[in-house]
Amino acid sequence: MAFTETKPQGDQEAPAPVERERLRGLLAVGERPQAPSAFAAARAFGWRAMLKIKHVPEQMFDILLFPIMMLLMFTYLFGGAIAGGTGDYLQYLLPGIMVMSIVMTTMYTGMGVNIDIQKGVSDRFRTLPIWRAAPMVGYLLADVFRYAAAGAIMFGTGMVMGYRPAGGPDGVLLGVALLLVFCFAFSWLWTWIGLIARSEKTVMSISMSILFPLTFLSNVMVDPATMPGWLQPVVNNTPITQLVDGVRGLFDGAVDSGAVLTTLLWSAAFVIVFGSLTVRAYNRH
Repeated sequence: MAFTETKPQGDQEAPAPVERERLRGLLAVGERPQAPSAFAAARAFGWRAMLKIKHVPEQMFDILLFPIMMLLMFTYLFGGAIAGGTGDYLQYLLPGIMVMSIVMTTMYTGMGVNIDIQKGVSDRFRTLPIWRAAPMVGYLLADVFRYAAAGAIMFGTGMVMGYRPAGGPDGVLLGVALLLVFCFAFSWLWTWIGLIARSEKTVMSISMSILFPLTFLSNVMVDPATMPGWLQPVVNNTPITQLVDGVRGLFDGAVDSGAVLTTLLWSAAFVIVFGSLTVRAYNRH
């Protein structure tokens, strides 16, 4: 059976007749493949983000050089004034400055999301038969690699400078794992901001406005006991302070179970709240 051939209008030629069954045979060459699982889709988008690092390795400079610069600068500039010597201050500083440096790099997640939106790439992703949150989770999975690389380089630099963790390898691995869990959860805040912000520069300005007071109002560099009395309760109850206490305790072999539990609760809250806001904003964009 063929479609009726239309009559030519003016100088236009009539389209050739099309056989319905032949057309169906060409389009339906086999069974429709199954949609990928949520994990497979997220893994594919994570690999996509990793390929960006392969083709543009310059984007790793901030993540790899910034932590080393922060560690060297704060240890040798402020160690003598704060702790009376760089060696003792390094033992206190390294877990905190590792937390501070890696947490500050989480803002690049939101910037990457916003760039894809501005280029129209996200519109293509939304047409695919995949789990809606897969692109966002893929970004975060790739960023976990960035965080781990930054942590390993900073820890290695600290060991060369004289840092010695009393908690041993197990304590170090557990401390790094706690840090990575928190950063993965905290990055959901930036994916949401990346979706609702109008430009990459807006994402950066909002991120820095949040990160600077959040990281400096903590126990990263100094003991909160040296701060004014009215400020100590604020500093002691921030998520960054709890994270630093947990990581520092695991590194030093004196585990602060309360800080570890509080950090995990903060992480769960970030995923629940900002993960939901991210998916909602992504679906409505």
